[in-house]
Amino acid sequence: MVLAGEALSGRSGHEAGRQLLETLYRQQTGLPLPEIAITPRGKPYFINNPWQFSISHSKHHVFCALSRQPIGIDAEEQDREISLALAQKILSPTEYARYAEAPDKRQALLRLWVLKEAAAKATGEGLTGYPNRTDFSPDDPRIQILHGCFVAVVELTTDG
Repeated sequence: MVLAGEALSGRSGHEAGRQLLETLYRQQTGLPLPEIAITPRGKPYFINNPWQFSISHSKHHVFCALSRQPIGIDAEEQDREISLALAQKILSPTEYARYAEAPDKRQALLRLWVLKEAAAKATGEGLTGYPNRTDFSPDDPRIQILHGCFVAVVELTTDG
């Protein structure tokens, strides 16, 4: 798995994400970016190609992960405002208990949110309704801080 991120620098998230994906793909394979299609649930994928990718952008940054396994990425600026009332709607009971113990509720909720979003992207299911059937922790090691953002990468293993 390879991961990269950079500032949007005046580009749209879509434009910057596509450029970053193209750069990562060329670095890994030496080939031009293959054709991209989208599943009925909105997950983009390469047609007839074993590589998988996920892109996320925040207000100021874009991130891309490239892998041979199903992968999802999500990013949120660390200083993003978020309604704490959302916690009761989107967190499972176990996650809510961990959230309630966190010294910084806003950061704990953002960290849990990026994990949920990354997992939904990895599976291709997307977020439907309230994603409160997961069991994540705000201190999950799949969350990194990059460019002032919480970035979660969830890579699913398809090996037996």
